[in-house]
Amino acid sequence: MTAEKTATSPDTSAPDSSAPAVATPASGAFLDAVRGRATDHVPVWLMRQAGRYLPEYRNLKERHGFWEMCRTPELAAEITLQPLRRFPLDAAIIFNDIVTPLPAMGMEVEFAPEPVLARPLRTRAAIEALRRPDAEEIAPFVAAAIRQVRSAVSVPVIGFAGAPLTIAMYAVQGRGSKDYAEFRGLLRQDPDAARALLGRIADVTADYLRQQVAAGVSAVQLFDSWAGMLSPDDYREFGLPFARRVLAAVADVPRIYLAVGASHLYPLIATLPTEVVSVDWRLPLSRCRPLLPGKVLQGNLDPASLLADRAVVRAHAHEVLRQAGGRPHVFNLGHGVLPSTPPDNVACLVDEVRAYRPEQPPEEP
Repeated sequence: MTAEKTATSPDTSAPDSSAPAVATPASGAFLDAVRGRATDHVPVWLMRQAGRYLPEYRNLKERHGFWEMCRTPELAAEITLQPLRRFPLDAAIIFNDIVTPLPAMGMEVEFAPEPVLARPLRTRAAIEALRRPDAEEIAPFVAAAIRQVRSAVSVPVIGFAGAPLTIAMYAVQGRGSKDYAEFRGLLRQDPDAARALLGRIADVTADYLRQQVAAGVSAVQLFDSWAGMLSPDDYREFGLPFARRVLAAVADVPRIYLAVGASHLYPLIATLPTEVVSVDWRLPLSRCRPLLPGKVLQGNLDPASLLADRAVVRAHAHEVLRQAGGRPHVFNLGHGVLPSTPPDNVACLVDEVRAYRPEQPPEEP
């Protein structure tokens, strides 16, 4: 693995002040929408809006390892800003990874190229040996990057973390998996150990997000990428209470919750203390809304739509906007931007969304 820079190391290859100015919309559409207020246009930002589809990101990646970029504030801030120089997005999301808090808990993480844990947590003793770090030592480099981005843009900055369930799945399995069989086996063999692990991760995640709020983020998103793998009963026991604990800890900013492939869990997700639920493309927004009463919806264009020609991009974007029905809505993808996405298609999408003017929704009965 490429040697890491410390959080205070200078980076001589990071772009200087001559970098292009950031295009920043003047309105507060994102913050209005997530609070359920009317907006003058539909706000748009994209998961993984910074990343491998951008040539400027790939140029940095040729010189720096992924973990190094996450842990070096100058690089993380620069990557966060790259898409805002190209597109008039309504929010920035800080560049980092959901496994970032794990080293502070005593877990060694490498990227090869996806996150891999050297010693997965397979025993109760390993779980009990985890550290509870002080909040300030979890990831100070993330807070530093947030402050740099805040000083460079006028749009809101979104912080994020992985939900306890999803992080626990990585910690037990040791890497990404199609079935997370080791974790699901732990739920059956030793549910008390699983709950202990989830509780420890929840406490650290809450501290981590509070540090991001203190650094200046205007909203937070909790990524529960693998929650959809669980049944409603298992999610009720092992997912919901720990996500609730984290979200309750950051009630002073708007909160977004994402669970992929989890429409069977929406009645439970609707009970979480979150203003916004980010939904994937598997159900249209008009069908999600009754399952998530009282929540602002975020989403839900299929990321693969951005691989098609621009006429298709516009048509699919317009259908998502139509499904939103003029109610408060944050336009996003149902998951992250794919690495093979043409940047020109992202520009087309953002322009289409920002030009759209919805009809007024019908009165609620």
